[in-house]
Amino acid sequence: MSADGDRRARWLLALGAAAGAILAAWSLLGSAAPGDGLPEGAIASVNGVAITQDAFAELVGAVASERRETTLDAEERRRLLDRLVDEELLLQRGLELGLPRLDRTARRAIVSAVVAAVTADAETAEPDDAALRDFLAREGDRFRSAGRVEVEILLAGVGAPRGEPEAIAYRRAVDAAARLRAGQDFESVRGELGDPVPTPPPSGLVALDELRAALGPSAAVAAETLAPGETSDPVRGAAGYLVLRLVRREPGAVPPFEAIRAQVRAELLRTTGERALSDYLATLRADADIRTAQP
Repeated sequence: MSADGDRRARWLLALGAAAGAILAAWSLLGSAAPGDGLPEGAIASVNGVAITQDAFAELVGAVASERRETTLDAEERRRLLDRLVDEELLLQRGLELGLPRLDRTARRAIVSAVVAAVTADAETAEPDDAALRDFLAREGDRFRSAGRVEVEILLAGVGAPRGEPEAIAYRRAVDAAARLRAGQDFESVRGELGDPVPTPPPSGLVALDELRAALGPSAAVAAETLAPGETSDPVRGAAGYLVLRLVRREPGAVPPFEAIRAQVRAELLRTTGERALSDYLATLRADADIRTAQP
């Protein structure tokens, strides 16, 4: 496709997407008798493709509702019908240009629409409390809190208070981690190589969110992956490089069903939708001729 053709294709796609978004936001009403030569139930035909009276009624009704009017006059109804015709023309032209295959935005929109259609029924079936409790019993780890940790912290500060550049502070942190892993006393190593932590977390067991707020996300991730007694590699914080040693961990708990019912419901519906999509894709694959080369 030429550069001009590509620009035109994208322009048409943008117009079609805008028209589709507007129409999707409207809904309900109207009757109009089909003209001569139209298929039954159609109010217009564009290159042989029918625009149904139902689609027109949805648009007219939603526009009337949006404007808080009971009816729309003939001129406005004609304008809305013209908009439906324009949208169909843009859609047909987009298909002729191959946009569903060539344009990533169009491909994503179509794939998303199919996924939504496949998962809609599965995700709208309302589960009862028995189903929710059973799901929680089987998948409790999905809802388990992160628990709490107690860590010892050594900071190799960048800049103040020692005035060291980044590279030297990092080497100091690496040296501290090596000494701690070799079994040296934490307080002794911190006294020799560490600097005061500007905003230390509370002492003792703290939630990972508290640790993240005090030391930053990298330190919280490091603490979450350590086993008791293990020392982390240096991680960059706001004030310099942090070395953490996990003292102990208190595992998280699954909250009572009543406290997380809405979360359990949402997760069950999401999982049900994923399963429906997986089954649908398996059916499509079974019926398709798929050939692939080794990646």
